Amino acid sequence: MLWSDPEDEPPKELRDMQDMLRRLGVLMALAMVLAMIVLGIR
Repeated sequence: MLWSDPEDEPPKELRDMQDMLRRLGVLMALAMVLAMIVLGIR
C-alpha cells in the first residue's frame, strides 16, 4: 500500500450506523439468552 493511497475508510455516518447495529445485535442476543433462561426456569 502506497502512502499516497486514499484511505478506504467508510464515512462517519456509515461507521456510526454499523456500531449501532452491532450493539443492537448484542442486545438482541442477550435478550434471547435471558428469555431462554426465564422460559427454562418455568
